[in-house]
Amino acid sequence: MATVSELILYPVKGCAGTSMTRARVQRTGVLHDRSFMFVRASDGVFRSQRKTPKLSIIRPELTEEGDKLTLSAPDVQAMALDVREEGRRLTVDIHGVWQGEAVDQGDEAAEWASTLVGESLRLVRVAPDHERAVDAWHGSITFTDSTPLHLTSLSSLDDLNARILEKGADPVPMARFRPNIVVKGWETPYTEDTIRDFTIGTARLRWVKPDVRCRVTMVDQPTGTSAGPEPLRTLADYRREPDGGVSFGIKVAVTTPGDIHVGDEIALH
Repeated sequence: MATVSELILYPVKGCAGTSMTRARVQRTGVLHDRSFMFVRASDGVFRSQRKTPKLSIIRPELTEEGDKLTLSAPDVQAMALDVREEGRRLTVDIHGVWQGEAVDQGDEAAEWASTLVGESLRLVRVAPDHERAVDAWHGSITFTDSTPLHLTSLSSLDDLNARILEKGADPVPMARFRPNIVVKGWETPYTEDTIRDFTIGTARLRWVKPDVRCRVTMVDQPTGTSAGPEPLRTLADYRREPDGGVSFGIKVAVTTPGDIHVGDEIALH
């Protein structure tokens, strides 16, 4: 029996995640997931660990109501702010394929993060009238890359790490892959590749595509420093996708919103 072993919320795109025992899943994914992001102050282009790896050391804590956000990092004073649902708007850009407006969260947050990472940043939140979707198949999204949810499995990680160890390298933690849902109990690695329509808790979900991985997986999450070449080097041996890149885990859309708890069974349809 396959069940949920971990649920993770990422309030701020590119920053550390928070483990949960229950996730409220909406059409756009876990409630508040990636509803904030840092953008370059000069032009509004989003920042991620691809080019700003030190974002990984920022640990956001967001109230369930989404009205108060605390940002903390090692060896610096934490910063708490009242979330601005409306106010000054910035034009922001994600991957050069989506431009829209987002609500700026003020100078204090911008100065705190800019000093920490050594780059001029602004923190923004999805606007009340935010609308974004790759297409109808992928579903509506916040500031995620392309789909509402990311799912991985422990059996797949175990298989990957066994291959990495054979190369004489150190195994990688699941945090490198930044999933929302981690599944345990599948005897066969990469079973997630084969599922299409499924229910977890009261949420009905559907497979969209393999999760093609980037250099973020080579960032040591606790320190925000490069730790390559794993896992991409080993994934390239056996997980190449026909359209390019290597995959680990799947991207998922939400058919019916609901609640998911750690321990819930994955029911296939």
